[in-house]
Amino acid sequence: MPGSAAALLGVPRSALTAARRAGRSVRDAVEALPRIVAVLGDVRDTSRQLERLVTFAAQELPEIVYQLEEIRERLAAIERNLAASSGRETGAELR
Repeated sequence: MPGSAAALLGVPRSALTAARRAGRSVRDAVEALPRIVAVLGDVRDTSRQLERLVTFAAQELPEIVYQLEEIRERLAAIERNLAASSGRETGAELR
């Protein structure tokens, strides 16, 4: 019987230990709520900023592509002029 009495007393102790752990977990979760709210606010602000940045990029991208095409055309024209100039100089040196 002494073994069964110890077993019977062990059950309330383990239940009490589990209740204490659960209580600590709940307390820790409640204490963490202000930090979680602050982080969620930061995430919300960051997502708004990203949305503005994406909108800006979407609006400006066509203009950037247009300007790059113009630059490419100008560089191609400069390259043609340089090739024509060096061809004339080479021809003049051969005479």
